[in-house]
Amino acid sequence: MKLKPIKTEQDYNQVLERLEEIFDAEPNTKEGDELEILGILIEKYENEKFPIELPDPIEAIKFRMEQLNYSQNDLAEVIGLKSRASEILNKKRKLSLEMIRKLSEKLHIPSEVLIQPY
Repeated sequence: MKLKPIKTEQDYNQVLERLEEIFDAEPNTKEGDELEILGILIEKYENEKFPIELPDPIEAIKFRMEQLNYSQNDLAEVIGLKSRASEILNKKRKLSLEMIRKLSEKLHIPSEVLIQPY
């Protein structure tokens, strides 16, 4: 396959087909190198055409709380008062910089998610 940038959906589909053909190629071979380059081209095209937006900050907190089996009381221990945790989860209070730092550190939520407007 002649390597070129992916510009159309047809190009994209052709590259995906070729990728499937050489998927098990050994590294450091001609097909292995082609596989690596196709992966880079596909990633670039998909990032441009199908961008994944960051989640809503409060929904990210709720999701992480669910994963960690945290209650509102557990969240209150991270950010301060129980009433403050309730206000945040109900979007009645904005996250402060200090809260963002604590949530990022304790719940391992990227700060770029938490600093978004909501």
